[in-house]
Amino acid sequence: MTALRVAYVEDEDDIRELTEIALTSFADFTVQTYASGAEALAEMAAFAPDLILLDVMMPAMDGKTLFGRIMRTDALADVPVVFMTAKALPAECEELRALGAVGVISKPYDPVTLADRVTDLWRAAAVRS
Repeated sequence: MTALRVAYVEDEDDIRELTEIALTSFADFTVQTYASGAEALAEMAAFAPDLILLDVMMPAMDGKTLFGRIMRTDALADVPVVFMTAKALPAECEELRALGAVGVISKPYDPVTLADRVTDLWRAAAVRS
């Protein structure tokens, strides 16, 4: 498998850095991070990700709003999206999947197994398409 290109949008610096380290240390991923929805919308298409990870709770533009904008961006509309959230109650996870997300990863997550989880969700999305 070639290196999976993962875009990650997270407003918290420490979580963004930990996630990037987890994804690049335990798998052959190329990761591009974004600190806000506006930054992601301005730059993500040029990165051409294979999968997008979105934090749900962010200021200015939350993950759900950003997801809608991504789905209306031609270069990103077919890219699978996974939400990452600390609010991972079953009803909330179902709501995120109903929007069109391929999965939800609960925070806090295990950094050692995060890359495997992301790979599994990416493969499941590929099977569905």
